Amino acid sequence: MTETFPIVPGQLRLLWIAVPLVLVVLGAAGALAYTLSAARTARFEVSAHGLRLRGDFYARTIPAAALQPDAARAVDLRTEQALQPVARTGGTAVPGYRAGWFRLRDGERALLYVTDPSRVAYVPTRAGYSVLVSVADPAAFIDSLRRLTAGAPAPTGAPGV
Repeated sequence: MTETFPIVPGQLRLLWIAVPLVLVVLGAAGALAYTLSAARTARFEVSAHGLRLRGDFYARTIPAAALQPDAARAVDLRTEQALQPVARTGGTAVPGYRAGWFRLRDGERALLYVTDPSRVAYVPTRAGYSVLVSVADPAAFIDSLRRLTAGAPAPTGAPGV
């Protein structure tokens, strides 16, 4: 003979804690996967309209008038200490990939898409920050930026970039 005794049903309070916790963990994992995929798929488009950064949460178009292509230059962040990112203010920083908003050693605010610190194009803007992007040929990128954004109208009023 066997007698069976069911468990007393648990309170639903545990569900109200577990479900949101699982959703937060899944959301964070999805955001991390999306960001890490950008380390391989990010693109930087230069046109007469400006510089378009495509990649992850920090994607944007910077109008040509807001760029300072004559001050742009190729840099090696391993040796250019003033431009090394030292504080992440909103972004991703994992080994081999930094993207988003950072403070540089010289105190400047910068938007980064950096995978290879030895091949970086540094582009100042009139909007109060600079852009640092890893590209295969920084000199060609900067040349394209200068050539395609030449003659951009001067900015009027406060930059809203």
